[in-house]
Amino acid sequence: MSVMEIGKDIVALCQQGKNLEAIEKHYSPNIVSVEAFAMPGMDQTQQGIESIKGKNKWWSENHEVHGCEVRGPFPHGDRFAILFKYEVTPKHTGRRMTMEEIGLFTVENGKVAKEEFFYTMPGS
Repeated sequence: MSVMEIGKDIVALCQQGKNLEAIEKHYSPNIVSVEAFAMPGMDQTQQGIESIKGKNKWWSENHEVHGCEVRGPFPHGDRFAILFKYEVTPKHTGRRMTMEEIGLFTVENGKVAKEEFFYTMPGS
């Protein structure tokens, strides 16, 4: 698959709430993931597909997702960006909020080798 085809498939899967399926299908076993900030109990940078699945499980367990809009991909050579807009309630606050983030994905050998997320935290 081309970089654009991978990006389009990830967008389509995420639009259906199948984020884990996108990870299993398109991520390298040695994927590196870099968040804008460290999540509670996690390093800012995670490596390996099992760590990424764990990070996604943590997100699902700690947030009630009311809606998600996924746009893209926006290609650039061996990379593409995706815009995510979530309507969520973090379980630790109970306050509903809108969160936007940009994911930048780098493809090597037909798999996503790196993902980087850009966003602001409430109050930052």
